[in-house]
Amino acid sequence: MATNDNSRQPDIRPASLRRGPGPNRGKPLPTEKSKDFKGTLIKLLAYLKPQYKGLIAVFLFMILSTTFSIIGPKVMGLAVDKLFEGVMGRINHLSNVLIDYRYIAKILLILSGLYLLSALFSYLQAYLMAGISQQIILRMRNDVSEKLHHLPLKYIDSKTHGEILSRVTNDIDNISNMFQQNLVQLTTSFFILIGITVMMLIISPLLSLVSFITLSISLFIASFITKRSQKYFIGQQRVLGQLNGHVEEFYSGYTVVKAFNYEKETITGFDKINTELYSVGWKAQFMSSIIFPLLNFVSNLTFVGICLLGGYMTAVGRISLGSVQAFLSYSRQFNHPVMQAASIVNVLQATIAAAERVFEILEEPEEIPDPLHPKHIEQPQGDVRFDRIKFRYVPDVPLIENISLEAKPGRIIAIVGPTGAGKTTLVNLLMRFYELDAGSITIDNVNITEMTRKELHLLFGMVLQDTWLFNGSIRDNIAYGKEGASNEEIVRASQMTLADDFIRTLPDGYNTIINEEGSNISQGQKQLLTIARAVLANPRILILDEATSSVDTRTEIMIQQAMNLLMSGRTCFVIAHRLSTIRDADCILVMNEGSIVEQGTHRELLTKNGFYAQLYNSQFETQFQQ
Repeated sequence: MATNDNSRQPDIRPASLRRGPGPNRGKPLPTEKSKDFKGTLIKLLAYLKPQYKGLIAVFLFMILSTTFSIIGPKVMGLAVDKLFEGVMGRINHLSNVLIDYRYIAKILLILSGLYLLSALFSYLQAYLMAGISQQIILRMRNDVSEKLHHLPLKYIDSKTHGEILSRVTNDIDNISNMFQQNLVQLTTSFFILIGITVMMLIISPLLSLVSFITLSISLFIASFITKRSQKYFIGQQRVLGQLNGHVEEFYSGYTVVKAFNYEKETITGFDKINTELYSVGWKAQFMSSIIFPLLNFVSNLTFVGICLLGGYMTAVGRISLGSVQAFLSYSRQFNHPVMQAASIVNVLQATIAAAERVFEILEEPEEIPDPLHPKHIEQPQGDVRFDRIKFRYVPDVPLIENISLEAKPGRIIAIVGPTGAGKTTLVNLLMRFYELDAGSITIDNVNITEMTRKELHLLFGMVLQDTWLFNGSIRDNIAYGKEGASNEEIVRASQMTLADDFIRTLPDGYNTIINEEGSNISQGQKQLLTIARAVLANPRILILDEATSSVDTRTEIMIQQAMNLLMSGRTCFVIAHRLSTIRDADCILVMNEGSIVEQGTHRELLTKNGFYAQLYNSQFETQFQQ
């Protein structure tokens, strides 16, 4: 029934592809910088292209808002000049020079209108940009979601769930903030800076020179401190990640910590990380907080310098008092957009790094597309054949070589062997979760690559070792196996798997809500529900991947009682560690290190006294000793 001309090979899959928790569980991802800033920025800006009309309106409103805001101090200077002219007339007792309150009121009214228009256009700009940014993020999330559904299982297995989740949520949220806030602020700062510079030069090039000199000093201080504080902020994030990982690990294993009296060591470890976080956090916060007092000091010196020079120029008649007042207002605003732009540039670097991680998903090679003219199996029988298949996780190191086997319709094929022998890999190839390197797999003489994946998967019912139930009712979780399943079908499937008895003992029966952790039902009950889901799907081929490995003996007996009904008339592949559950299999394939080393019925394999007999006897001896 099966042949294999392969020498035994070890399981050389990457650690991320093997079962069990990886070595980096709970550890923070390294701090990343963008690898291709320009290229990623171009890709990111491409998402703006469909929104170009709205963006034109946003930039138009931004320019109008900035223009009206910048003109304000200059108009205010006219009122100050008129008021100063009247006051000086009274001081000099000039009867023909009076304070023109009507003119001043007119100026103030114009000034109020300017600021009102500035606020209105600023509101319209923010309103439009909020909608545009959310449209962009909506499209990006849809693209990522669509992409994830077309990625091969190899990619999903090679990444931690937390890493993928972080890219889909946190990284896209960072991009959203950049589009909605930072992009607008950066552009606004640019327009404000140009407008203020122009107004300052119009008023007085000499006073502008003073502002430019002090601005250079401010930029030097900001750059000097930022470069030295960055390493502390990176260290703070690194240690914070360690602290989060420590806390997560502690609470996820809280029962084990308590059972082994490991509280003291855990607290000591926490205190050590917390102390380090205090050290780098204190330095980071101190370095970041000292920059503003220094910049304020330079700004105040600028204010004093402009007042002295402006006062002198006013006294000699080279400039009016209103112009000095307007210039002081502009100089106060001058540093703000520069500092804001410098801050946003740092944020932009982090955002581009986040976008780069998102685009890595979007640019991943997709699974091989379905054929344009797929073949259909009208009335599937479940005749499965493996013909000299070859597969390897690492290109240069073979794992499965030249395996051939046949599973006739309605037969039960058990696959056994030690962990890492390739049992689950064989099933993944059958489901076309991975692509073969050579050979073929056919169902009812149709190559699985000539079918659509959807039609292929409809032939299978699958129950995994790791149960998967979503947050919802028991009824909905079972109904997941068949679209539009009726209540009678759900109950019948539950009765076949003996799940109906325990479901009816629950307070809300089939309407009982399974919480996110699934902690309100036992592990065995979860497995019964997943089996009921597979029964509801009524597949031609059934795959049980160590389905009873995580249940108690009584539940295992219940499942075994239902197996005869469950497997009747179906081609079944049963992966099992408990060899007692597959004694009645039509054929047992014994795998070791990617090879089929033995095959036959339970009695035949025991008679051979080979590898299977050793596995079986070791389990029997262990159970006997217990």
